[in-house]
Formats: sequence, C-alpha cells, structure tokens
Amino acid sequence: MRVLSLDLGDKSIGLAVSDLSQTVAQGIGQMRWSKSTLNESIDQIRKLLSQHKVKKIVVGLPKNMKGEEGWQAKKVRSFVRDLSARINIPIILFDERLSTAAAERVLKEAKVSFSKRKKVRDKVAATVILQNYLDSQKYLKDNPLNSSLSQE
Repeated sequence: MRVLSLDLGDKSIGLAVSDLSQTVAQGIGQMRWSKSTLNESIDQIRKLLSQHKVKKIVVGLPKNMKGEEGWQAKKVRSFVRDLSARINIPIILFDERLSTAAAERVLKEAKVSFSKRKKVRDKVAATVILQNYLDSQKYLKDNPLNSSLSQE
C-alpha cells in the first residue's frame, strides 16, 4: 500500500508518494492551487490516488514551535475537510514543523539555485513530511515498549 503526502502551501501543493513497503518517500511534483481552483486540485489528487494505488494520505499540519496551530493550520484543516468529502480513504494530519526549513537546507546543500529551489521546495517538503511519517510509523511498530505500554 502506498501513502501520498501533501504539503499545502499558499499557491502550490507539494506531492510525495511512498514505495509499496512504506519505507521510502519520493517527491513526485507539485501543483498550483487556490481556493478558486479547489475542485480542480481535488480532481488532480484523485487521479494521483488511482495512478499510484494510494490507500492513505498524509497532510502536513503546520504548527508553531510551541505546538500551537495558527491561520495556516486552519487553511489546511479546511482543505482536508473538502478533500475528505470527495474521497474515501483515510487522511492523516501530521505535524510538519520545520519541514520547509529541512527542505530548504537539503536544496542548499545540493547547491540548487534560489530560483530552482523556489520551484521544488513544496515537493521536497512533502517528501520530508512523508519520510518523517513513515519513520514514525516504523518506530511505533518496531518499538517493543509500545506493545508493553498498550497492555497496561
């Protein structure tokens, strides 16, 4: 089963997908979006779900360093409500703190020019979000403390 990740920016949505074993995230692109093109954006996402045989979506939920949600998180939650009304697979909101900063750091280290970084930042951030999610799920699954804690 594959997982699709969305990093919702102001003007674009970064996209990443996992491999079948849900071990590795790979960026697959980004698409333009706005509130006025919401239906078209959701249609594009539905096509990706079918094309990649996705069974779950992870959406980055922006929080500040204190863990609080601001106006951008409200925008993401609104988008997720609209998306969930049109698809029938689980959507997980996942803390995306520092994902854009991590994406920017990776791109700088790869010596990608500023103009090119701007074009792929959301895709790389979606990849970071998805990889963090996959790693967290593997940790929860593989950690022997989780099974003993859940029995208490």
